[in-house]
Amino acid sequence: MTTAVVVGSGPNGLAAAIRLAQQGVRVRVLEARETIGGGTRSGELTLPGLIHDDCSAFHPTGVASPFLRSLGLEEYGLRWLWSQVELAHPLDSGAAGVLWRDVDRTAELMPPADGRTWRRVFGRLSSRFDRLAEDVLRPVPHVPGSPLAFAEFGAQALLPASWTSRRWSGEQARALFGGAAAHAFSSLRTPFSSAIGLMLIAVGHAHGWPVAQGGSQAITTAMARLLERLGGTVETGVEVRELDQLDRPDLVLLDTGPQAAVRILGNRLPHRTARAYRRYRYGPAAFKVDLAVEGGVPWADEHCRSAGAVHLGGTFEEVAAAEEATFRGRMPRRPFVLVGQQYLADPSRSVGDLHPVYAYAHVPHGYRGDATEPVLDQIERFAPGFRTRVRARSVRTVARMRSDNANHVGGDIVGGANTVRQLVLRPRLAVDPYATGVPGVYLCSAATPPGAGVHGMAGFHAAESALRWLAKR
Repeated sequence: MTTAVVVGSGPNGLAAAIRLAQQGVRVRVLEARETIGGGTRSGELTLPGLIHDDCSAFHPTGVASPFLRSLGLEEYGLRWLWSQVELAHPLDSGAAGVLWRDVDRTAELMPPADGRTWRRVFGRLSSRFDRLAEDVLRPVPHVPGSPLAFAEFGAQALLPASWTSRRWSGEQARALFGGAAAHAFSSLRTPFSSAIGLMLIAVGHAHGWPVAQGGSQAITTAMARLLERLGGTVETGVEVRELDQLDRPDLVLLDTGPQAAVRILGNRLPHRTARAYRRYRYGPAAFKVDLAVEGGVPWADEHCRSAGAVHLGGTFEEVAAAEEATFRGRMPRRPFVLVGQQYLADPSRSVGDLHPVYAYAHVPHGYRGDATEPVLDQIERFAPGFRTRVRARSVRTVARMRSDNANHVGGDIVGGANTVRQLVLRPRLAVDPYATGVPGVYLCSAATPPGAGVHGMAGFHAAESALRWLAKR
């Protein structure tokens, strides 16, 4: 019987394992930590009973993922939940950009001309998103299944976010788009920096930004249950340092970063691949602050009180300046901050009137400072009186981000810098980006296409590459 070992139990590692098991491969997943999930874990970080997500929190690409949707994970305990408002982006003027799943409702809060442009840009993208997902959630160089939709998206995605933002004159639409684009952890002035913003808003209109009931851990728990039903196994507390630790399986899939792959594979790795993996670039970091807040956050804007996710950074220009600084290695005075109010969709995460609030700031790669106060300042800026409601907090520094998850190199939680080259050709220039050059060994982490997100598509595509190799052997 064909055997495989998957190193790492994040969503991509589990997706790879499931795909192989579906094809009759006997699979073992080895996880260094005592709990599975990678960045998709949850736990009590502030006060007993309050459930916080460790890293990933909102899952628009998870609910839209062609592979995850095919698995029927609801049978294994996964339940998606949505807040009333998907996303809000408040401004100092008192207005806010507000994203509903309904494109028209979103556009209605904007000036008429901006609303019409919003409908033109995102109406078509969101209505076609399920067809488009097959193409955008895979390596960029490929023959598209929906060529017209992919070409239309690609033409817009190629532009810098700073150019795309000029399609709107009002601050609400510009800021709403800019906050979504900032999820790239990159400069908003470079080519392709519109891509992530366009995709996150389009999928938000198509599927929303849901959370998993009980915490993001529920996603990987459901995946592990399915894998076990398919005959696979998961072992925790097993750190793989080198390939010789494994019992000569037919396939090895690494849900690790390129640098870890170099360490594990050693001299087996072809020189050109090893050089490319060592040169792989990582981007800005996340500095996370989890809070126990009595009565919730007292947002000045009413829509923020119903929004699962809230982006804090002010105008598009302010967000772009903060992202440029972090990308260049400078800590901005007012960093871009994402606030998560997952409990609005999932009240089971709260205890009475005490609610878990999730927040992280974009900070420079490897940042050694303490960004707690800048995070709290940004929340207080748009929610006066917020600090008086905080009952407990837990801080996860950049160094701790790295120690808690080896894939978060320098605190980078998206698996690598989203430079033009790495957006198109991550992790290296190759016909098969998942192949390491070592026979039967494949990389399946967020450092491979399509990049970050709880969608499992990197794992799925890596497994498909491995299965093709097996068929030719």
